[in-house]
Amino acid sequence: MADEFEGMPGIVAIRIDDRLIHGQVVAYWSNSLKLTRIMVANDQVAADDMRKSVLRMAAPAGIKTSIIPVERAAKQILEGKYAGQRVFLIVNKPADIIRLMDLGLPIKTINIGNMGGKDDTKPIKKYVNVTDEQEQQFRDLLAKGVEITTQLVPQDPVTHLTDYLK
Repeated sequence: MADEFEGMPGIVAIRIDDRLIHGQVVAYWSNSLKLTRIMVANDQVAADDMRKSVLRMAAPAGIKTSIIPVERAAKQILEGKYAGQRVFLIVNKPADIIRLMDLGLPIKTINIGNMGGKDDTKPIKKYVNVTDEQEQQFRDLLAKGVEITTQLVPQDPVTHLTDYLK
């Protein structure tokens, strides 16, 4: 597992979850991964003080949070700012993973948690609903060799997105 996040000091997991910091992250992932920091990389949330405050309140006691724009997240990770920490990087859409990669992060594997259903989405797996554009973005990530797993909580079996894309 160590080389999965090589070139990204401190990163122990990368997840797409439209809820960002929430109960499953707090109750299950933070303990399972022995996190010291949860990083949300999202331009809109980083610019919204109210949403940042709510997400910080949701984080477990003793675990630091970084709620920052995508570009700043990539820069700080590449600079080694989080070396020696155990950081869970969370974004809310595949476009942000693509941006992080375009900014130089050598992402090899990501996990999808929840992507809730909306009017313009279709389900590809329980809890994973995508727009046509997001489905194409996932296909592009897969074509670049990124392993994409789907797992709500660590206790669930790991499945692969390729099993659900037609």
